[in-house]
Amino acid sequence: MLRYVPFLLVLALWIYAFIDCLNTPEEQVRGLPKVVWVIIILLFGEVLVGPIAWLVAGKVRQAPAGGGSTPSEWHRNHRTTWVAPDDNPEFLKSLKEEAASSQNVKDEALLKDWEADLRRREEELRRRERGEEPRTD
Repeated sequence: MLRYVPFLLVLALWIYAFIDCLNTPEEQVRGLPKVVWVIIILLFGEVLVGPIAWLVAGKVRQAPAGGGSTPSEWHRNHRTTWVAPDDNPEFLKSLKEEAASSQNVKDEALLKDWEADLRRREEELRRRERGEEPRTD
């Protein structure tokens, strides 16, 4: 198995360089036209000349965004302060709003039930006053 590792590494670099070349916009290709770079990568990939030439000289490399700082430098300079939910005023406000809206829905449902019960009782009283038998539905 160990004897296949160098072959697999060469193949991986070859495939990476080929796909990177195909995905690179034409305006970021240096030196030669993109089609020529693809041919160089494919023809000289087995000896690593084509893929290494592409990675070194074929593509315009841009500095990382964020002033050239590494991700660890950026994270050191932009620390996020975590606040416990019970100390976070925005979270507490959202809980109050949610509770108020769900309470309103519950109140409206309870009010509708009471109104329906009141109508049923009023109808029952009217029937009794007329001398009719109350319905049992």
